[in-house]
Amino acid sequence: MNKVTRGSLLGIEHLQAAEILGLLKLARRMNPRKPRPLLRGKRVLLLFYEPSTRTRSSFEVAAKSMGAMTTLVLSSGSSIEKGESLLDTAYTLRAVGADVIVIRHPHAGAPLLMAQHLDIPVVNAGDGMHEHPSQALLDAYTILRHKKTLKGLRVAIVGDIYHSRVARSGIHLLSKFGAHITLCGPPEFVPETAATLQPGLHISRTAEEALHGADVIMVLRVQKERLAGMKIKLQDYIARYQMTMARLKLAKRDALVMHPGPIIRGLELTWEVADCPQSAIVEEVANGVPVRMAILAEALGKAR
Repeated sequence: MNKVTRGSLLGIEHLQAAEILGLLKLARRMNPRKPRPLLRGKRVLLLFYEPSTRTRSSFEVAAKSMGAMTTLVLSSGSSIEKGESLLDTAYTLRAVGADVIVIRHPHAGAPLLMAQHLDIPVVNAGDGMHEHPSQALLDAYTILRHKKTLKGLRVAIVGDIYHSRVARSGIHLLSKFGAHITLCGPPEFVPETAATLQPGLHISRTAEEALHGADVIMVLRVQKERLAGMKIKLQDYIARYQMTMARLKLAKRDALVMHPGPIIRGLELTWEVADCPQSAIVEEVANGVPVRMAILAEALGKAR
């Protein structure tokens, strides 16, 4: 296996707790409203094979806030549509002067493959059903703005865990710091094998049990087309798992409600919950900028 370039961020699973804390500490020093030219003269290539709003825009704002130049490459309208391979695309972007590549790809392992063949850092902005490390970091950053520590926190993750790279990265991160995690959803979304992701995970089939006494509630997006092929129908899912104000009251009074977006109001959560004082959904989006500033600064050796 080729060596991965120093500074690459490919996932949370293999990071040490100290590395995670270092990135979170660095993020607290970042202020996008007060630009610092840490990356002046650097070129950040955003290579997105999948649609994105929050991740793509926050990486771009993060890069520009530190003086970097950014170029967006989408699969549509590029040579990727003509059948160019991932590695040939990577070599092309390196040849035109990329100093770091931020990639979102529908196939798990695509960022790793690229990182093994380039001499510049690669940042995983989501790869298939594998990981979404920057989302896990910004979620941890958000939680720690409200809670003193991750250790001992009771975290309920509700929704489509099976297909969620956000859930995987979040579980890896929170487990490293001693959080108690409950996964909640129907068997198609939370199979029994999900408990093998990390030791100590608990699976619940009822929202009421999962939310009871929770400190943090992470609601995941549910795609209607996936429900179409399941035993549980849309209205049944809403009745059993939707985050409502009544269910929120089962959690602790200061519990945070989180969601990686895009949210579907009326499906995985109600309008009232999305906009309630305990909701940190918009805050998560805002926190994505300083966290991704830290990721890019670390990738390019400008963290000090």
